[in-house]
Amino acid sequence: MLLTMKRLNQLVGGFLSALICLVLAAPAAVAVSAQDFPQSLPDAAVLDSADVLSRASRNEISTRLQDLNQFHVDARLVTLRRLDYGLTLSGFGEELLERWGQGDSLTDRPLLIFLEETQSKQATVVAAEALLEQLPESLLRSTGRTTMSQPLRDGDRFRQATLDGVTRIETVLNGGEDPGPPVQLERASIPTNIPTAEETENSNAFTWVVVLLVVGTIVPMATWWIFSS
Repeated sequence: MLLTMKRLNQLVGGFLSALICLVLAAPAAVAVSAQDFPQSLPDAAVLDSADVLSRASRNEISTRLQDLNQFHVDARLVTLRRLDYGLTLSGFGEELLERWGQGDSLTDRPLLIFLEETQSKQATVVAAEALLEQLPESLLRSTGRTTMSQPLRDGDRFRQATLDGVTRIETVLNGGEDPGPPVQLERASIPTNIPTAEETENSNAFTWVVVLLVVGTIVPMATWWIFSS
C-alpha cells in the first residue's frame, strides 16, 4: 500500500511538472523573431504564420502583391501572432530584410514587406534601401500606423488592412499623390427618449407625482364624505 501511494505521488508530481512546463513554454512558442523564418526568400508572396487569413483572402492578397511587380518591386505580406520580448515590429521587418539579402540596394527587384501582428493589432511596412527614394520612411510609417492599423483595431480586418496598405503604396509607385491616412469617422450618437440626469433634475415630474398622489387621496375621501352625510 505504501509503495502504491509513493508511485501515485510520483506520477502526479510528474504530470504537474509537465503541465507547468507546457504553460510556461506556450508564450515562448508563440513569440517569433526573424530567425524563425526561412533563411532564403520564400516563393510565397503571403506568409500567414498567424493563420488569420482564409484561402480566398490569401489568393486575393497574393495577386495584389504581384501587381506591384510592374514597378519592379517584390512585395510580401507577413503576419505573426507575437514578437519576441523587446523586439519592435519595424525592427523585426529590418531583420527580415537583412535575412533575405535585402539589406542593401544591389537587386533588380527590391523587397517591400507588409507586416501585421495579431496580439497588439499593429502593422508596419519596411522596404529595401533602393525603394526609399520613391517610398520615404514617413510614407511607410504612416501606411502601417494608420492605413493598415485602423482596420486591425476595428474588428481584426486583416484582409482589408493589407489591401488598403497595398493600394496606398501602389498609388505612390504609379506616380500619383499620396492619398494619406484614412478619414477618422466619428460615430454618431443614436437619439434616445431616455432623459439625462440633468434633464431629470430640471423637470417637474416629481411635483406632478406629488400632486397626483394628493388628488388621488383627497378626491375619494371627499366623495365618500359627501355621499355618507
